[in-house]
Amino acid sequence: MTRTLKPARLSARDVLRVGAIGLRARRARVVLSALGIAIGIATMVAVVGLSESSRADLMSRLDRLGTNLLTAEAGDTPLGGTVPLPKNAVAMVERIGPVLHATATAEVDARIRRSDVVPEERTAGVTAQAARTDLLSTLGGEVARGTWLTPAGERLPTAVLGAVAADRLGITRPGETIMMNDVRVAVVGILEPVELVPTLDRVALVGFPAAERYFGSDGRPTTVFERSTDASVEDVRAVLARTVNPGNEASVRVSRPSDALAARAAADKGLTTLMLGLGAVALLVGGVGVANTMVISVLERRQEIGLRRSLGATRNAIRLQFLTESLLLSALGGASGALLGAAATYGFARVQGWTAVIPPWSLAGGLAATLLIGVVAGLYPAIRAARLHPTVALNAA
Repeated sequence: MTRTLKPARLSARDVLRVGAIGLRARRARVVLSALGIAIGIATMVAVVGLSESSRADLMSRLDRLGTNLLTAEAGDTPLGGTVPLPKNAVAMVERIGPVLHATATAEVDARIRRSDVVPEERTAGVTAQAARTDLLSTLGGEVARGTWLTPAGERLPTAVLGAVAADRLGITRPGETIMMNDVRVAVVGILEPVELVPTLDRVALVGFPAAERYFGSDGRPTTVFERSTDASVEDVRAVLARTVNPGNEASVRVSRPSDALAARAAADKGLTTLMLGLGAVALLVGGVGVANTMVISVLERRQEIGLRRSLGATRNAIRLQFLTESLLLSALGGASGALLGAAATYGFARVQGWTAVIPPWSLAGGLAATLLIGVVAGLYPAIRAARLHPTVALNAA
């Protein structure tokens, strides 16, 4: 009775062991090849992680600041002038049903200097505005040092400086004085940065009564701020211009400050796409490096291949061995890159004060990409190794 011999099949464990032995024999080359894959994956994971962390922080700030703030500003005339808003603009806005709070600021014609010994033309880039006492509560702003304008203080020559204005004037604490035109004004407070209205960071704010008494202001607001319920923001936006300035609504500019932050999030998303493209290029370069390593490995190991074939290894076994080596090499680079990318994201987010966000799909996608690269990069060298004839391979120098 004749017995048919069948080629032995390698178990999955044996395949992994044989593939790992091939990599351990050439450690320096393996590390350099895996490095290209690692850099590509680390770049992609870090870019996605940092983008998501930044966007999460931005959305958190938007939720905290609110998206229900609208502004109505005096527009320009065709001749280059400005159409002033009515004095009762705030009162008119407060009559809109869904409006919760309304306040205003007005431009003040005053040159601001650190002291009277500073020439008038050196204003340090700080402007003056009049503000109502409810401005800060409406905008959600906070005082860093000192106090905000009070009903008594708004009638006196006192000012509250924005964060940038205080820095430019060299004011570090309340109680110091500045010159506004020829009037010495006491600084009673310094604001934290106002995120929704950053223009206020560069101004000195005085009360409306003080602006009229000391600086010749006419009491007309130049910007009206209002907050309404979230559900009615668009409805209020539709009627705000004609409410602020009836009969001349075309001269009023209505905007939503939170739109600027939302636009930043969209810009970050576009930049993320660009950076992901760069990461993909790095990953491609790494894949080429893996393919190059595997081709050279086949050329250097022809005698080993011939010996294995003469001892009974099938073409499929040789093909599987080299394909496994390529997959292990790519997986090594991918895992290292994912860890590096996650660590970079966590470290940078911590420095920025963000909550680190690393989407699971970025890690899974990165590892899947490395395995795909491993298959593509190792397929040709594996087929080439399997096609070597045992006699030719053993006779190779």
